[in-house]
Amino acid sequence: MLDREEYVEQAHLFRALAERIGAGFATQEALLAIGEEVLATTKLPLAIDYLVTELRAVGTLSTAMARLAHYFTPFQTFVMREAEQEGGRFDIRTGLAVLEREAAYRAEGASPQGLFFYRFECLSRNRLDYAHGLAAVADDSIFSPAWQSWIGMVSRQVGLVDLADLVYVRSPESRRQGRHGAAAEPPTDDDPPILFGAAEGRIARANRGKDPLFLFAALQRQLGYPLPPRPAPVVPTADTPAALARRMERLEMRIKLLEEEARGGIDLSRFDPKRFPAAPDDDHG
Repeated sequence: MLDREEYVEQAHLFRALAERIGAGFATQEALLAIGEEVLATTKLPLAIDYLVTELRAVGTLSTAMARLAHYFTPFQTFVMREAEQEGGRFDIRTGLAVLEREAAYRAEGASPQGLFFYRFECLSRNRLDYAHGLAAVADDSIFSPAWQSWIGMVSRQVGLVDLADLVYVRSPESRRQGRHGAAAEPPTDDDPPILFGAAEGRIARANRGKDPLFLFAALQRQLGYPLPPRPAPVVPTADTPAALARRMERLEMRIKLLEEEARGGIDLSRFDPKRFPAAPDDDHG
């Protein structure tokens, strides 16, 4: 766990880097500029220097982040590695937005519950690899051994059991005997540890059998958990006015030819090469 000011500066790093990449700046140039902006009292300037060195040598940021495991978390490294894959659908600006919002959330005082739901929704919305992604999620000092064991179980059962059910059974809500504030069952040594609060349990119970995105949305509304960035929809490139005009001309020509054919045939004399001037001879200009 880092100090609050480290997470604040990390959020600035990821936000500024995404903005400057979108503006057409080279990643190396953007990092050098951001390194001058961040607080010199934090460890981030040293981390940025190493990122720039690795970028020059290897061409990727994720390899440097993996070597700085004492500063960047495995999940941050995983997100950057996925964003740097060639031909992948996970855009680097989306990946930087994911890292920015997580750093901002941790600067405010993240909870294990909120951080887990945020990271799981990021994996789900961007269709990232669950096995490697959840392994990176669990490998964080904010999660206790009980949490890490439960996340490993989620990784094995994702797609087979609803996430709402997995959350519900690890909340006090699942151990209540009845409704309307009935007494809870006395705990036993065989009971798995409680990882979520009563509020998460009630929200999970209300969303059993539904799309997990409804569960995430309810947690964000009711408990103020962070909202992951939405992947940008793929929008086809719009044609220029000149291209549209050429397309209309071709369509009009085809319609005229079809009309002539319907009236009795196409007048081929219009296409007689003798009616057109000859091309100039290359030898005589």
